[in-house]
Amino acid sequence: MADNAKNTAKNTPATQAGSDSANKGTGHGHTSIDDSVVSKIAGIATREVSGVYDLGGGIDRFAGSVREFVSGGSANVSQGIAVEVGERQAAVDVTIIAEYGVAIHELAEAIRQNVISSVERMTGLEVTEVNVDVSDVHTDYQTPQEREEEAAKQREEQRKAIAAANEPKEQPRVQ
Repeated sequence: MADNAKNTAKNTPATQAGSDSANKGTGHGHTSIDDSVVSKIAGIATREVSGVYDLGGGIDRFAGSVREFVSGGSANVSQGIAVEVGERQAAVDVTIIAEYGVAIHELAEAIRQNVISSVERMTGLEVTEVNVDVSDVHTDYQTPQEREEEAAKQREEQRKAIAAANEPKEQPRVQ
């Protein structure tokens, strides 16, 4: 994917990331950008695109929900994101669940553009590719039985609200 094979040393120097002007002429040291940083940026950029329901496939999402429950923490923004980071380039694989009704080819292109823009702007790395894998489509479809159960629940809630409104209220005592 990127100009270097899988980044085995997590802190690969990216001193001239994206362009030769990143550290040109300074001679003051190296900047390294960890894979996890690029993953987080790509994950957030993907979630910003309208039409993305969630990131990751079934197993990723299950593991993420277990991790959230156990840690009591927030969602893993890198879920469904895989990156390869070289010295000057990065490649990103994104797995998403799309909202039903969205034009998937347009959604994928919007994801690519947002990920490329965000990663390049924030890291200086050139993004060579963004591969988008749509693993599922989210729908709010309900079976007739589910619709009837939902309607019965709503009727019961309305009945309780009417009953509560019609209950005699205690009159305040005047002394």
